Amino acid sequence: MQITNVIINFRRHLKRRNYSPHTVKYYLYIIRLYVLWLDVPLEQATVEKVDAYIDHLHRKRMHPSSINLYLAIIRVFYNYLKYDEKIPLTNPIKRNRRLRVPKPLPRALRDQEVEQLLNAIKSKRDMAMFKLMLRCGLRVEEVSNLTLGAVDLKRRRILVHQGKGGKDRVVYISDDAHDALLAYLKTRSHYRIKKVFLVERGKYKGQPISVRGIQKRIELYAKETAIKVSCHRLRHTMATQLLNAEAEIETIQDLLGHNWITTTQKYCKLSNLKIKRDYFKAMRRVQQRYVQPATNPMFDYG
Repeated sequence: MQITNVIINFRRHLKRRNYSPHTVKYYLYIIRLYVLWLDVPLEQATVEKVDAYIDHLHRKRMHPSSINLYLAIIRVFYNYLKYDEKIPLTNPIKRNRRLRVPKPLPRALRDQEVEQLLNAIKSKRDMAMFKLMLRCGLRVEEVSNLTLGAVDLKRRRILVHQGKGGKDRVVYISDDAHDALLAYLKTRSHYRIKKVFLVERGKYKGQPISVRGIQKRIELYAKETAIKVSCHRLRHTMATQLLNAEAEIETIQDLLGHNWITTTQKYCKLSNLKIKRDYFKAMRRVQQRYVQPATNPMFDYG
């Protein structure tokens, strides 16, 4: 088996299935690591060999969720070899081969932490970027890829083109996010660049800011404020705040671009003030049922 040709064909296979360029690149990266580690031909790998690879990843201190992702990608590759390339083999990675992973609830920022974070941001660009995550629910990749043509300030909405899973969706711009974005755009001088957010200093000044560039900015503010905050936690915060303001969970699902409502529900389990209000309201009614009515004097024979 010519491994180079097979991987090229696998790349074409992923593209035909409309995987994003980033996903294709990541799949091939994982396959390359596995092939370089493997000391037998691909089709001769056994369950025991996969167990040894898992041990290898453990020794590298890889998180169990990352190991599960590696296994899932390699399993897809083996299925491709078997069913598309017609290579006689048994997939050494069984369908249920997964490591147990803890499932902590996503943590939202408290109101005072949001205020402290925003007060620390002096850059108009950074304020606009993080307001789009905090108020519009954009992912960091969606902020990095945002184009001027996708922003409609007049109608207060943004078209998120080719978001996660290749889906388009519309999100809406709050008043404070609108003001922050408008303030940044007034200072933005590179009119020929389609991407909204650009590098402001250094060698790549005027070029679109990368995902990692945005993450470094939030890491800087996290260090300055001593707040445990990330780009994704801003989305958690938006979901929690909307739910506490009694927005319907289906609405939050659409705004965040989740395929499954169960994903949205995980965002909303923490600091759910609506559940707290409903609990105490219902409990008061329950307790009132057990309050004995006052004795009628007419029938009090003492």
